[in-house]
Amino acid sequence: MDILLYIAAGAGVGLIVGMTGIGGGALMTPLLLLFGFPPQVAVGTDLMYAGITKAGGAWSHHRQNHVRWALVKLLALGSIPSALLTGLLLEHLFKHPDNYAHLLRNALGIMLLLTAVVILLRKQIQHWASKASSRNWARWRPQATFIMGIFLGVFVTLSSVGAGAIGTAILMLLYPALRSTHIVGTDIAHAVPLTLCAGFIHMYLGNVDFALLGALLIGSLPAIHVGSHLSRKMPDELLKPVLASLLLMLGAKYAFF
Repeated sequence: MDILLYIAAGAGVGLIVGMTGIGGGALMTPLLLLFGFPPQVAVGTDLMYAGITKAGGAWSHHRQNHVRWALVKLLALGSIPSALLTGLLLEHLFKHPDNYAHLLRNALGIMLLLTAVVILLRKQIQHWASKASSRNWARWRPQATFIMGIFLGVFVTLSSVGAGAIGTAILMLLYPALRSTHIVGTDIAHAVPLTLCAGFIHMYLGNVDFALLGALLIGSLPAIHVGSHLSRKMPDELLKPVLASLLLMLGAKYAFF
């Protein structure tokens, strides 16, 4: 019966992701915690889930020439080494995964709060970025992109959240001239190696539940497809604020308690 529950959970999250485009990590990891999974298992399993589900989207965007691979490389130069270093520190600084569970929970809360803010202020971020585009700081963009990659590498490994919504916001701020399809495509293309790398780190640490992962994929993969078709009929102005409010409450719960 638990397997059926996890398949249904995967379907529910997949449906919401398909309708809203909000990353699965921000929804799936808190849900797994509510089911009683330890933070390290929730984070590790969700990272593998995210890497697999995003791979199809990345390939689709690549075929449509929506991916700026130079930016993907620049982000990955920061994110992949920092993800590996974070995993090494978790292994060597803590004797058992339970000892760093609180760290993962707090990181999750911080990233959920940031994701909620990004969702609520997306239009304002776009407006601010377009106004700032004329400022003479273009020469600093490669360094800023690399630093933001490091930030994502650390916090995605610790929380499984941020490769989607926060990655998109970073690209919007740093490269306001990019079309939205290129921002989304580039972000997804970077999210795949980052989440898979972080997922393999957690697999090495023993934090991935493969039975749970299979059940989530069985439920979510078809549901994402259905949700993408339903998205045309759903009121975006209602769904995203509701989800953002939920993420704010969950973020506060895990960041401060």
